[in-house]
Order: sequence, then structure tokens, then C-alpha cells
Amino acid sequence: MAGMYEVTGWGKESKEGKFTTLKFQRNLPGDNDVTFDIKYCGICHSDIHIANSELGQTNYPCVPGHELAGVVTAVGRAVKKVSVGDHVGVGCIVDTCMSCSSCSEDAEHYCENEMTMTYDRKIKHGHIKTNAEYSFGGYSHSYTLNERYVAKIPKSYPLESAGPLFCSAITMYSPLAQWGAPKGGKHVGIVGIGGLGQMGVQLAKAMGNKVTAISTSPNKKTAALEIGADNFIVSKDPESMKSGMNSFDLILNTVSAPHQLADYLPLLRRNGALVLLGVVLQPHTVSGIPFIMKGIHLSGSKIGGMKETQECMDFCAKHKIIPRTKMITADQLDSVYEALEKKNDQIIRYVLDIDASKKIKI
Repeated sequence: MAGMYEVTGWGKESKEGKFTTLKFQRNLPGDNDVTFDIKYCGICHSDIHIANSELGQTNYPCVPGHELAGVVTAVGRAVKKVSVGDHVGVGCIVDTCMSCSSCSEDAEHYCENEMTMTYDRKIKHGHIKTNAEYSFGGYSHSYTLNERYVAKIPKSYPLESAGPLFCSAITMYSPLAQWGAPKGGKHVGIVGIGGLGQMGVQLAKAMGNKVTAISTSPNKKTAALEIGADNFIVSKDPESMKSGMNSFDLILNTVSAPHQLADYLPLLRRNGALVLLGVVLQPHTVSGIPFIMKGIHLSGSKIGGMKETQECMDFCAKHKIIPRTKMITADQLDSVYEALEKKNDQIIRYVLDIDASKKIKI
């Protein structure tokens, strides 16, 4: 492993602490590595769970962020994927074993020896290094990692909007691809119209499907239709839910708040599938009868492998699918986290502007 260099970032030093400026170290690029200046980093709801140690496992200091977009500043002599000056993105994966069956089959996100996530995960595979035993994320100036885990961003695509594609877009693209949506002609439901849901609506529509947005909030109808939804169902309204009975081929459920997935099973047509994407700690109670009587499926999915992530990036560029974002600076992180912890009717992804944040002291 090469030497180390100092990086400035923004993170929390304790569960109760506020965001502050932090210094830490990353490895200099080796033969197969890419170093890039991070220009923007999307803010995912899971950042809040980890930064606030809601599962009680967070390492501090914690520098969150797994929706990175930036510009390559250095490459190792064996790197072929990108060159200095290229626009690149990084999502949730920064290292894996590279040798298990999942890694060999372009499913690095299911690495049988556990993928190393972009931040707050134990470094175990030897391809990255920090001055701690765990990773630091994208709320920072720079990142270095193996070229395998970098996606190339076309320069025609707005860099400030690219970060969310490597988490929210790929999270939706992967199950759409798995269940045949790219062929078009299906009726696809997207439950939860937020950071994930907005990408699901746009992707499913661009693939040639009929798309219905499903939300507890009727206030999201206008925005959902604006981004491509054909129909809108209010999940708290029994009559509205009744209008969608036995009509969906595929439903992607992005909801991370407590709820019961059984409420959505009547919407599936014969052989339809409900895919869980949002993490809910409260158990679901489900009868097996609907699955037997209608031949329906229940599945789960998380992000996607690197080959699929590049496909998602290229698809979004081709079809001009751009997430709705709002730029913020590091001094706004605490207030944004507070806003995201509350239920809101906005269909946007907050994005941390790294260069603008460098000019602000916190």
C-alpha cells in the first residue's frame, strides 16, 4: 500500500455532536487506484441513521456520504478505466474481496466476504486505507480507491446532479432490470415518492412502462405527475387503493418508515412482484395465502454491482434523467438532517457542494 495524504471533511465526533470540520488520512493511489477531487456529494436518508448511530454501531469520528461525484486528479500506472480530468462517481461500494462468486459475477454489492461501504465500515480487503480501521465518506475533499469501484460520468451530464445516481438511481434501476421492466409494457408502481421514488418513476417511464406513484401524501401528486407518473394513488385512501387492485406487474417499495407490506399485495396482478428497498426495523406480518393463490412474488434488493451501476449512469445520460436536487453547504448539514428526519412533501435530493463548503468555517 502506498503512503498517505491528509483530507479535510465534515462529520460528527459523537452521536450527540454537531457537524464540524475534521481532518483524516487516505492512501495515495497505487497502480490500480484512482484519486479524484469530490465536487458534490448527495445526502441519503441512511446517512442520518449512521451519523446518529441509530443502530448503535457507528464509529466516531464519522464522515458520511456515499453519493460522490468529482473529477479525476491522479491514476495509477495500471488504470485503464479513466484518465485525469474525467468525471467520475462513487456510490456505496469502495472495496470487496474481488474473488468470491458474487464479485466474479458483477454482483460486488453481494460480496460473500462483505463489501466495504464508502464510510463507517471496517477496512478488511486491503485495497483502501485510512488512518482509522474504517472508511470515511464523501462529505470531504478527495477520495482514493480501486478503479473497479468508480463509474464514469459523461461530461454531457451535469456533475452537480450525478451523485444521487450512484445510490438512489441504481437502487431503483437494479430491481427494474431484474424484473424485466427495461423491455417496457409493464405496469410499475413506485411506493414512496422521495429521493428514491423520484428516480424510480423517471427510470420506469423511460423504459416504456405505465407508472403509478403511490404515496401517503396527496400533496405529492402534482410533482409525481410532473416527473412522469401516469397515475397517482393515495395509500391511506381505501377508495384510491381500490382503483389499483390486481393491476400491477411490479411494485418497488421504497418506504423506510414503519408500515405493513401486506397492504400492497392486493394491488399485484397474477405473477406480479413486490420488491422491498426501504429498510424497516419493525417486522412485517404477511399471510402466505396471497402468494399461493395469485402466484405473486416478494423480493428484496439493494443498490447494484458496478457493471449495472455504469449501465444505470449511461441510461440516465441517454434519456436525460436528472434528479431534482437542492445544493447546500456544510454549515447547513445539521438543519438538513433535522428536516429529513421529519416527514415532508418535497421531492428533492439535498446535495453537498464541496467547493462552496471549503469557503465556510464550521
